Amino acid sequence: MPPPRRLTDSDYVYLLLQEILLNQILQLFVIVHYLTKLNSRKRKRNTQAAPYRMIPRIPDQVKHMSRIVGLTDVDCVVNLRMDRNAFGRLCQLLRDLGGLVDGRYVSIQEQVSMFLSVLAHHKKNRVVRFDFWRSGQTCSRYIHLVLRAILRLHVILLVKPELVPDDCTDSRWKWFKGCLGALDGTYINVEGFLTPYKGVRYHLKEWGPTNARPQNKEELFNLKYSKARNAIERAFGIMKMRWGILRGTTYYPIKIQNRLMMCCFLLNNFIRSQMNIDPIEQHFDMLVNEGALGENGDEFVDTVESSPEWNAARDHIADGMWNDYINAT
Repeated sequence: MPPPRRLTDSDYVYLLLQEILLNQILQLFVIVHYLTKLNSRKRKRNTQAAPYRMIPRIPDQVKHMSRIVGLTDVDCVVNLRMDRNAFGRLCQLLRDLGGLVDGRYVSIQEQVSMFLSVLAHHKKNRVVRFDFWRSGQTCSRYIHLVLRAILRLHVILLVKPELVPDDCTDSRWKWFKGCLGALDGTYINVEGFLTPYKGVRYHLKEWGPTNARPQNKEELFNLKYSKARNAIERAFGIMKMRWGILRGTTYYPIKIQNRLMMCCFLLNNFIRSQMNIDPIEQHFDMLVNEGALGENGDEFVDTVESSPEWNAARDHIADGMWNDYINAT
């Protein structure tokens, strides 16, 4: 049996070239396979997402706007929370003072309608896009433009609070010298709380026409306290009923959330100045009269001990109210 032949240098070179060639073929196969899968995914994605075409959408866009602001005031209030006259004036204000301009394809009326639908019904971008037959990018862009334009109207829509002067003679306010306003269910960082008297009539329903009049300073103070609380809760209740975005959880950034709330208050002032009859307020008062909103009178602070300073201030206010009440009767 002949001995095995020793490999020469040329044999080693041949084997090395063969191994390199096999590796190159394998890498080429992997690359071709990857590109094939990538192209198939692109083709599948392109077949699923229909291209955006503007011209076929125009009739539906015009029809949707006509249904909102072109038919009846009822439809306009339901969708945008204001009648057609108020809506037209708001658009004019935003054009003249807010710096809002017609887009190339989107009018000011449609821009404002998008924004109001978000506030009134807490609609997401995908819902607004579907309703108005626009792209999501277009809706987002114009909603932010209207947001900034409405904030520019704060000069004429914002009602600035006024301090109650020390020499005030109005029986409604003279007991609250130095006060600016109140917060709905929120307690700021102070040394104590001005709470009603415990164990004394408090709820407004206890002061009906057939019930006795206040018999002492404690009952009179609780009556006025309850009326003031009722007015504050009514104002915030109407706000939440008018603007759905205030009733639910929102995922906007904190900065945008603050601006949206400011817009709600500014628009609420605008609506109250432009609409003599507000269906939202009428509906809210009807629910209150029917007892559908429940009784919130037990929510005042009674789990924190009042400080002697605040108790003394309450007694001082109650004494003044009672003296005026006795002199008037």
